[in-house]
Amino acid sequence: MRRALIFAGGFATLAVALGGCVVTTYEGPGEPPRVPSPPERPRSEVAAATKAESDDTYAEAPGKSEDRVAARHLLVQYKGSMRAGPQIVRTREQARQRAEEALARARAGEDFAALVKEYSDEPGAGERGGDLGRFERRQMVKPFADAAFALEVGQISDVVETPFGFHVIQRTE
Repeated sequence: MRRALIFAGGFATLAVALGGCVVTTYEGPGEPPRVPSPPERPRSEVAAATKAESDDTYAEAPGKSEDRVAARHLLVQYKGSMRAGPQIVRTREQARQRAEEALARARAGEDFAALVKEYSDEPGAGERGGDLGRFERRQMVKPFADAAFALEVGQISDVVETPFGFHVIQRTE
């Protein structure tokens, strides 16, 4: 969010711009009112990826771009996967096997949130049970979005590979 404060003739004008559009202005003497920032919300590493990091992996919004789903996931990373921390030393094949093991346990009926705590390498995922909240297709990398939007509520995906590693996704809404 950009904030611009302009002083002119003893009056202050505050313009808050989102994507170039002015959404709030204040004209009056003295200090402008504080504009609260939107509340912070934990964001998945998947959702937080920038277009510059992985331009060709983003899903194109289909005809119904307003469609949203809710899901949770676990992410198993390997050395060299996008945003993998230095503590991640497993190979790609080891990561795939670990994700397959988590998938088998999830499909056997084990608690998905508990599996996220045990298996996921995503920072903060364990505390929120892997919950990603509601999201649009275009907010996720293409393989993840394709898998999540193909699921029925309650259904668990196969292992899905993205530049971040291997995911097991459960649709919640």
